[in-house]
Amino acid sequence: MRLTTVDQMRLPPGTVYSLETHAIPDASRELPLSFDQRLHVGLGDRPGSWMGVAFRIESGPFASPKKVAAAIADAWEAAIARHGTLRTVFSESPDPADERRVRLHEATVTRDGWVRHPRAGRPTRDVLRHLLDAYCRPFATPSHRLCLIVPERAEADSRPVLVIASDHAHVDMWSLLVLADDIRAALAGDPDADPPASAPFALHTRTLEAMPPAPADVVARWRRILDDGDGRMPVFPLPLGDPDPAEPAVVEVRDVLDAAAFARLEAEAQARGVRVIALVISQLAAVFRERWDAPLRAVFPVHSRNEPRWRDSVGWYITNAVLEVADADPAACAAAVDDAVRLGAYPLAPIFASLGGVPETPGMFAISWLDVRRMPLRLDPSLEPQFVSAVLPTDGVMIWFIADESGLHLRCRYPAGEVAARHAGEWLDAVTARIRDAAAVAADAAS
Repeated sequence: MRLTTVDQMRLPPGTVYSLETHAIPDASRELPLSFDQRLHVGLGDRPGSWMGVAFRIESGPFASPKKVAAAIADAWEAAIARHGTLRTVFSESPDPADERRVRLHEATVTRDGWVRHPRAGRPTRDVLRHLLDAYCRPFATPSHRLCLIVPERAEADSRPVLVIASDHAHVDMWSLLVLADDIRAALAGDPDADPPASAPFALHTRTLEAMPPAPADVVARWRRILDDGDGRMPVFPLPLGDPDPAEPAVVEVRDVLDAAAFARLEAEAQARGVRVIALVISQLAAVFRERWDAPLRAVFPVHSRNEPRWRDSVGWYITNAVLEVADADPAACAAAVDDAVRLGAYPLAPIFASLGGVPETPGMFAISWLDVRRMPLRLDPSLEPQFVSAVLPTDGVMIWFIADESGLHLRCRYPAGEVAARHAGEWLDAVTARIRDAAAVAADAAS
């Protein structure tokens, strides 16, 4: 399962279609906004705030391309009916004095039909990028879009590519897999392809709002984190220069370990009594300590699907914690990961309200870990699945590690510019080499 960006994704040359839908909000049916939705949408309407999933589809059960398109449209309409967040729309109050400037309402979503988007000599992914930037925006109605790429006749693989994309306010990566599986199951004629409505994300928001206050030690821990950062969240410890807000971020995708090497690293982790994430984090911590005498401190996203009813629901079930590693020993790193997960187990809205709000943090540093094999839903590798994000500027550094059947790869986003490229590139080289060395040592020990 590749994690990439729209300007680097693997797409065949072909014709791009998208399914036109319209959402009409109902002002009488207002819903609560989650903490992350309010922050995200509060930045205003803009391109580049979406994420998506792409995969090949088998058209065997259908006799003609028109029937394939009709079946896909029916499946998408059923997915919209099943997942409440796809039937919601954000709006912005025109009153600058309105403290609840952003609102969320239920909406009625209708479909019109397929629209063809001419390439005019452009690469397929360029057409897709402009299409999703235009339609998957925070205040779009709706802010999701289903796209279909039909390969040119000369292509060896004639299977169409389906792309499901939405503004991030409505989905996370897990959600995209849920939607992809809904469509795949419907097209394959699975007996369970017409599942009941999933638990609405708005209910999850209300559930968090009803939770009791976080324990005093958790609030104190957040206060210390901000104090240690001079009032900011963790930042990348190396200089990034002066990022240009008009320049798109640099995104590197690197294959770190193949399946065999990753299996050896997992075996080493098991022998040490930890998960493989702890071994990888230990290498990152060692790089910072040995090369720059800096501790590993990073924002660490964790999911909040802590009940079975959220497992097949679509929404933004991600919250931020902070990972702090003072000791590169794998057991200490495992404990640090567990500590970060506990830190993210409590609603952030009341915590940050008590601390004066979420701080602006230029240069913020974040680490994300996703083991696709541990997720309840998976797309077969033969469908060439890809997680896809938009192209946008950044002033910080974020690295994603993705584990799947092919091994371990990473994606890193950092600011454009010579200083950031030098320091982030040097760090990525060191991290990649260190993880590979750890896998090689594990192989030698096993032999």
